[in-house]
Amino acid sequence: MGMSSRTNPKVAVLMGGISAEREVSLSSGRECAAALRSEGFEVIEVDCGRDLAMRLSEISPDVCFNALHGPLGEDGAVQGLLEWMGIPYTHSGVLASALAMDKIRTKEIYRREGLPVVESLQAGKAEVVAGHVMEPPYVVKPYNEGSSVGVYLVTDGTNGPPQLAETMPEIVMVEAFAPGRELTTTVLGDRALSVTDIITDGWYDYDAKYKPGGSRHVVPAEIPQNIFETCLGFAERAHRALGCRGISRTDFRWDESRGRDGLILLETNTQPGMTPTSLTPEQGESVGISFGQMCRHLVEDASCNR
Repeated sequence: MGMSSRTNPKVAVLMGGISAEREVSLSSGRECAAALRSEGFEVIEVDCGRDLAMRLSEISPDVCFNALHGPLGEDGAVQGLLEWMGIPYTHSGVLASALAMDKIRTKEIYRREGLPVVESLQAGKAEVVAGHVMEPPYVVKPYNEGSSVGVYLVTDGTNGPPQLAETMPEIVMVEAFAPGRELTTTVLGDRALSVTDIITDGWYDYDAKYKPGGSRHVVPAEIPQNIFETCLGFAERAHRALGCRGISRTDFRWDESRGRDGLILLETNTQPGMTPTSLTPEQGESVGISFGQMCRHLVEDASCNR
C-alpha cells in the first residue's frame, strides 16, 4: 500500500543501530526526522537496538524511514524484519540491499550488465597478510561493510603485504587500485540527478567522507559532457541491475588520461548518507530538489515487497 492515501502518516525514522556506522546513522536520522517534520509528517525517532520489533509494535507506524547505515540496516536484515511485520519502508528491499552490500556480488552483477569494473578477488585475511595476492597497487577492504571502514591501499613502494587490523573480517576483497578522480551519482526513483567530483587531500577515508573540510564536493562536476552523461547512464543501469528502490548512490573512479575508457564503477550504496553535507542531498539541491522534498519522496514511495 502506498502512503499517498494517508493524511499525515506516522513515520518512524530508523537510526543509530549497532554497526560501526552508528554515529553517521544517528546524524542522518536526526536530519531526516527534522526535514520530515517540516514537511508535515508525524515523526518518531527510533534508535534501533535488538528490541526493534517490540518498539515498532508499540509505535505502530504507517511507514518506516530507513536512515540506518552498515550491517543489519543496509544489508537486507532490517528490511526482512519490516516485511515480516508488514510495515511499508523506504529505500531498497531485501535482495537489492543484500546484493549491494556484498561488493563481490555487486561486481558480478556489474560485469554481467556490461558495466566497467577493475579486477578483484576474494581472499582470506591470513593469505593477504602473508604475501601479495595481486600485483600492487591494490586496495584491501571488507567485502560487506560500508563507508571505507578499514580500507588499505597497497602501493608499488610498500614494503610487503598490508598488516590488517584485528577488526578486519576473515574474508576480504582485494581489488586493483583505480587511479583518478572520485565521482559519484545519485539515482532518485529511476532518475540520475547529477555527478559530484569529490576532491580530497590524499586517500578518501572515513574521516574525509564524514568530517567537514576533509573533502570538497564540486557539483555539478566540471568534467566533459560525455563523461558526465556516461556516469548518469551507468548509475541508472547499476540501480536497475541490482534492483534498488527509492534512492541509491553509485561511486566511480575516472582516470581522465584514458577518456571514457578510464571510467569504472566501484560500488552502489543503497543507504547513502543523508545529512546536509552529504553527497546525495547536495545533488538534489543542485537540480532543484530540496532536502525536505527528497525525504518526502522517499516516504511517499515506501512499500512492502520491494
